[in-house]
Amino acid sequence: MILSLLLAGAAGFQDVAALDAAVAAFTGRPVGIEGGARAPVDARLRLAQCPTVAMSWRTEAHDAVVIACSSPQWRIFVPVLAAPRPVAIAAAAAVPAVAVRQEPVIRRGDPVTIEAGSDGFSITRDGIAMADAAPGAHFPVKIEATRQPIQAVALSSGRATLPGWTE
Repeated sequence: MILSLLLAGAAGFQDVAALDAAVAAFTGRPVGIEGGARAPVDARLRLAQCPTVAMSWRTEAHDAVVIACSSPQWRIFVPVLAAPRPVAIAAAAAVPAVAVRQEPVIRRGDPVTIEAGSDGFSITRDGIAMADAAPGAHFPVKIEATRQPIQAVALSSGRATLPGWTE
């Protein structure tokens, strides 16, 4: 589905508030509500203005919205707040709720390989962890060619993926 958005942002950058509104229209749910974006698009993003953005689901599971611009070329992923899975009352009563703190598999300063892909393609990028992270936790990674760190999700020692991608 293609949305025509003539979004005038400050200093020639894409208006991220308009992207939030477009994602809400695409999902039919506002930010922070089940079925809507988990969080607003990061206001620190400096995306080149795009006259027409395309919106699609990342997977059939509707776990993230892909916002893409073909000219200039950029793409971002907006994670969607999933519905909680139903739990049988008897099973929930039988297992006491205990918070389990996992040990970090990535430590600040560790070299990290970020991997993302699907059938037919994959990409990797090396960086340095800027914080400790347990499996499944988000953490910042400094990439040599970028000014700002990117967010990654810890998989195992020295391995991570991008938010919204699975192993």
